[in-house]
Amino acid sequence: MPEFCKVERDGHLLLVTLDRPDVMNALHRPANLELEKVFDDFAADPELWVAIVTGAGEKAFSAGNDLKYLAGGNDTTVPPRGFGGLTARFDLDKPVIAAVNGLALGGGFEIALACDIIIAAENASFGLPEPRVGLAAVAGGLLRLTRQIPVKQAMEMILTGRSVTAEEGLRLGFVNEVTPRGECLARAKSLAHEILANSPLAVRAAKHIAYRGLDSADLETLYRAQRNLPVAQVLYQSVDAREGPKAFSERRKPVWLGR
Repeated sequence: MPEFCKVERDGHLLLVTLDRPDVMNALHRPANLELEKVFDDFAADPELWVAIVTGAGEKAFSAGNDLKYLAGGNDTTVPPRGFGGLTARFDLDKPVIAAVNGLALGGGFEIALACDIIIAAENASFGLPEPRVGLAAVAGGLLRLTRQIPVKQAMEMILTGRSVTAEEGLRLGFVNEVTPRGECLARAKSLAHEILANSPLAVRAAKHIAYRGLDSADLETLYRAQRNLPVAQVLYQSVDAREGPKAFSERRKPVWLGR
């Protein structure tokens, strides 16, 4: 059983709760190693199609790096898959939703930025305060924030280390939706079930191609190649690709098998 997070399965949905509330769900190396295994298992399990990550309690999603653990001279090397098991996981085609229930600072914000969708409670806040303690947000925050919002606004947050509210995050564009306090997880679950109503293979192919498009300078080449990508080949040769049109013609809900 995991020690630093809670893991719950609900059909094809995985809920991962960062569970160190005594330190605002800050993460140290043992927690990062544990989360890496959790998301390795999620990626490999054909019966899990969507994940939600949230924090224990209502005060914090995650305060990021456990600075007291760092100050104690402990090993703080981040595992290969990154902070929280997510920030360096570049090959995960399954959707991940961040339900940000409180402050998301430093590595906590970096985890949220590594997710595909961010649902934030009205009391949530976001920031990369690393410069204030002599560090830099090198778990992807500096790279992802400048891609997800206008560069000038990103640089203000990065260089000052200041935090923004959930509403400001919504205006800037990295937050998808703001909910009343205590309701972000319920909304994230509702959104997850909307995704789960779709073909899991189609969802994975769509995510893969969309992100690959962001990284490609040559839109025309990628446009012409997208149907030949492995994820697209798997999709169009699948049982689900036949089930969708069949269910539509029979006026019934499709039964997705994920194969």
